[in-house]
Amino acid sequence: MDVITTHTNADFDCLGAMTAALHLYPGALLAFPGSQEKGVRDFIERHPDYLPNLTRAKDVDLHAISRLIIVDCQHASRIGRFAEILSRPGLEVHIYDHHPVTADSILPTGGSIRVCGSASTLLAVSLMKKETSLSHEEATLILLGIHEDTGRMLFTSTTPDDYRAAGWLLERGARLSVVNDALTPELNRAQMKLLKQLLTTLKTTTVNGVVISMAYASCDHYIADIASLAHLMRDMENMDALFVAVAMEGHVYLVARSHIPEIDAGEIMKNFQGGGHATAASAVVHDQPLKKVLEQLDGLLQLSVKAQATAGSIMSAPVKIMPDSLSISRAREYLTRYNCNAMPVMSGETMIGIISRKTVEKALYHGLNESPVTDFMHTEYMTATVDTPLTEIQSYMVTGNRRFVPVFNGTTLIGAVTRTDLMRHFYGGRRGQSSALYDLESLEVPTRIRSIAGLLGKRLPEKMRETLHALGAVGDSLGMSVYAVGGYVRDLLLGIDNLDIDITVEGDGVFFAETFAGRHGGRVRSHRKFGTAVLVLTDGCKIDVASTRLEYYESPGALPTVERASLRHDLYRRDFTINTLALCINSGRFGQLTDNFRGQQDIQERVVRVLHNLSFIEDPTRVFRAIRFEQRLGFHIAPHTENLIRSAVRMRLLDKLGGERLLNELVQIMCEKEPTAAIGRMSSFGLLPVIHPALKLVSATERVLKETVQVMAWFRLLYLEDRCEPWQVYLLALCDALKPEEFRETCGRLALPGRLASRLQSQRHLAFTTLNAIKRRLKHAGELRNSQLYVWFSELTLEMLLYLAARANSEQIRRFVSLYLTRLRTVLPLVSGEELSKLGLEPGPLFGHIKERLLYARLDGEVSTREDEVALAVTINNTLSTARRLHQQ
Repeated sequence: MDVITTHTNADFDCLGAMTAALHLYPGALLAFPGSQEKGVRDFIERHPDYLPNLTRAKDVDLHAISRLIIVDCQHASRIGRFAEILSRPGLEVHIYDHHPVTADSILPTGGSIRVCGSASTLLAVSLMKKETSLSHEEATLILLGIHEDTGRMLFTSTTPDDYRAAGWLLERGARLSVVNDALTPELNRAQMKLLKQLLTTLKTTTVNGVVISMAYASCDHYIADIASLAHLMRDMENMDALFVAVAMEGHVYLVARSHIPEIDAGEIMKNFQGGGHATAASAVVHDQPLKKVLEQLDGLLQLSVKAQATAGSIMSAPVKIMPDSLSISRAREYLTRYNCNAMPVMSGETMIGIISRKTVEKALYHGLNESPVTDFMHTEYMTATVDTPLTEIQSYMVTGNRRFVPVFNGTTLIGAVTRTDLMRHFYGGRRGQSSALYDLESLEVPTRIRSIAGLLGKRLPEKMRETLHALGAVGDSLGMSVYAVGGYVRDLLLGIDNLDIDITVEGDGVFFAETFAGRHGGRVRSHRKFGTAVLVLTDGCKIDVASTRLEYYESPGALPTVERASLRHDLYRRDFTINTLALCINSGRFGQLTDNFRGQQDIQERVVRVLHNLSFIEDPTRVFRAIRFEQRLGFHIAPHTENLIRSAVRMRLLDKLGGERLLNELVQIMCEKEPTAAIGRMSSFGLLPVIHPALKLVSATERVLKETVQVMAWFRLLYLEDRCEPWQVYLLALCDALKPEEFRETCGRLALPGRLASRLQSQRHLAFTTLNAIKRRLKHAGELRNSQLYVWFSELTLEMLLYLAARANSEQIRRFVSLYLTRLRTVLPLVSGEELSKLGLEPGPLFGHIKERLLYARLDGEVSTREDEVALAVTINNTLSTARRLHQQ
């Protein structure tokens, strides 16, 4: 049984999201876990015809629930009696929520957790994609949830998705008049009296440069809907942040509203066991006097309010510079190489101007290619320090139409603030644009930083945690920020074991690794050219260490040129958003997760997405990695990323890949447990001809690949100690239909080492010959002797035997291979050469012939003891001696 629920004290967003979820889970029961806000109760009373069928929580049989769907909530403490079954084995828990994940969030098995204005939006977007039909009542309820949680689309947390969903719901008959009436209730006499009291006590205070408004009141009896009063007060006074506290009937009711990023209302209300999000939150404090609650709130604000943003808090560093000796045409190369829209021009260590892409393009248009860049650079510009308020920089950029402000420490250039840095900070970025170094074209969401220290405690073995803490401590002592990055962090969030730790350091990575080895033991293999090292610990564990860096490509498919850069730029050079997360392991920030490119969101939505539109052009091998991650993790490649892959194939960019790089990607795909799905995806994208023009996934090849999966699973169950290279088996299966000459060309295309290529080609021919021989013998002679199997199979490698078993598609031949691998190949005669000499046999070719005959006799069961072998050896020797004498006569 499916049950859809939400948090206690449910609001309109809960009701709207539950209504939408019912279309994703037809037949599910809808159940509030507890009471609803007064506005929701009043709406239900006035509009009973709008409500879907609801079931009381106490009437739900908890034991019958197989799937629990939770909307607008992630915390067990807020879902009433449904929390009792969360730990039950086999229970599916699907969560649809727009709040950030925290350390104590319920771990879902499905659903979607993504930042947007409301949970109703999140589900409405899913219904839009499915082109779901809605009644006007359902559309109204969902729109009501969106309007409530976005402040009628005016909160800064509102996203384009909220507007799109609202428009779609209006097209389906949502009634704005009903929404307006529900969200604008008339104030009764008691509420008017309370509002007057709150306005009387209203005061403002400044914390870290941020203006905060607070109001309080006391009532003898309960007055409902304080949240509406807080909305009204905020709108009347145009406040950035408002906190309201009202004491009623032994409880203190808190309501928080914020329009600015420096104050996170939800985080502050968590301290009172409340909930909500950054712009709107609430809490109820039991058995504490109003004065004590206000004192606690005041103390929390002093500690929690983020300092007013300065240039140092958002600047890009280190800064990529342009020498003053460059021409205009070379300046364009620099701007393109580093993906910049503006760069500082330097004369030695001194900054003398700023050159913009727009200026360079105009100069080129006028044929001024070889003119010096100094002729056209801006020489009047604002300079900032790390303490310069962003408001000053914002005013300069807006009024002067400028996009780049350099940041100095004395006379030294240490960073830059760009127009897009400001947009990202104040507005959260723009959808669907790629990111550059300076004047970064913003990605969909701003940088998110949250702590997952609690998750680390749950998912990491103690020894691993100790290693990370030790790495962080070394970073502390050297003044370096140290991060775990890439697939290690991705798999940690997914709950997948991954012992391959990648560390990146904002500083000299090689020096860091050498320092760690000097203090904790181990050894270092360094590559100073790239600023990377492999740290081998005393227990054999290997950790890859790198300096934060950026990469640029001189041409499509070429190897990258590497330069030192900031953490953000280091993450931007990576292949997919799911691999761009950075986990700080320094002592003071241990467990702090940095997400610049919505990696967490794409992990939650199980999407493989590139960071920018030129990703596959710069490095075509990412096409294969996209497929590998998609299949390994059970994700799906984003539609736009799919289009970029098809464009890269159509432009024949992958044809330019070197054989070694292509082989490396294929080996990684074919070393997966079951790579056939990935091979199918390669075929659907038209990638197989990149390996060889004649390579196609025809039905016969598909059959061999399918059989190969079965054979490899069967081989693993044999538990043999032999080392097998599964990628060779799958490569042979994929190339099954190729002619010998085509297979030889494939080996050349993949740059297989000469000895390996020769062996595969000769063994492949031998496998075909052997398989045909076995089939003929079975057809004409029936049973085969073990000695004959030994003769055929002993010349084939393990990988070729497994390929032969898959190609044969015969259970009988598979049994022959199994018999050979598990028994026949280890059989040896009991009689040694020394013993044959004692019998009077002369060493020489005869020895070899006799030992071969003894081996075959033992394989076929003709002898079982040493004495049997001795007797047979004497008989063979006498027979051969007699034959030799007769021949001589």
